[in-house]
Amino acid sequence: MIYSVSKIQSDGCLVHVKFTRHGIEFKALPKKVLNWLPLIPGDFNQISGDTKPILTTKRMLMKKLIQTMAFLATGCLLLTFMAMKAKSKKIIFFGDSITQQGVQPGGYVDLISKKLNSPAYEVIGAGIGGNKVYDLYLRLEDDVLNKKPDLVVIYIGVNDVWHKQSSHTGTDLDKFVKFYQALIHKIQTNGAKVVVCTPAVIGEKKKGSNELDAELDTYSAAIRELATKNKLVLCDLRKLFTEYDLKNNPQDLPKGILTTDGVHLNEKGNETLAATLIPLVK
Repeated sequence: MIYSVSKIQSDGCLVHVKFTRHGIEFKALPKKVLNWLPLIPGDFNQISGDTKPILTTKRMLMKKLIQTMAFLATGCLLLTFMAMKAKSKKIIFFGDSITQQGVQPGGYVDLISKKLNSPAYEVIGAGIGGNKVYDLYLRLEDDVLNKKPDLVVIYIGVNDVWHKQSSHTGTDLDKFVKFYQALIHKIQTNGAKVVVCTPAVIGEKKKGSNELDAELDTYSAAIRELATKNKLVLCDLRKLFTEYDLKNNPQDLPKGILTTDGVHLNEKGNETLAATLIPLVK
């Protein structure tokens, strides 16, 4: 639809336009309307005032509208991409007193946080002393799922074995496996990846001579099976610590190699655990 413009004259807020289409004359359009029209050289006979010749079509107006919408859509996509790119990877370490102490200066969580010192990572420690696997299950919603992590490292099992002896409140193996599997399922359903750790030691004597070594081996084997079944990354601390003690505990001491008391980590233990986990959580 081409309109042949014969005269354009500006007068206040109106623009008096004389042009015809199929012999019909139109004039006196609001000035703000013409401001939206693409100004291009047109077919004209006379121009007065400070206006320009124009030639417009509905098709041209639609083209301009489409170009504007495309520009806005591109801008929205760019902003969305930048926001996604800027989002940090949130890692939660979920466990007992070993993890609770791990957030303190020099603890394994603290060391990992410092090593990953970048806006690309957010490291959170969620350990509570005395916790067993069912305690983790009970506080999973508040301490993990509601925080929308990208990765959860589960380090539990020591108290499930140790407390059988110390306070008779441990966790039977079948219940341990069911609760652990439920943790994995809920975390994965929430959209996060999972890394599982075997419990390291309850005593640092060599060659299985600690009182709870056999049972700790059984629970560690169960976690390895869960890792295989669920196709998870495994951090086998049981294997790592016992092999380290075998090489570095010539006096066969019950503590002091990687732990302060046979369970909780000393400086070397924290450093060893942090160095092992860092490549698994990046």
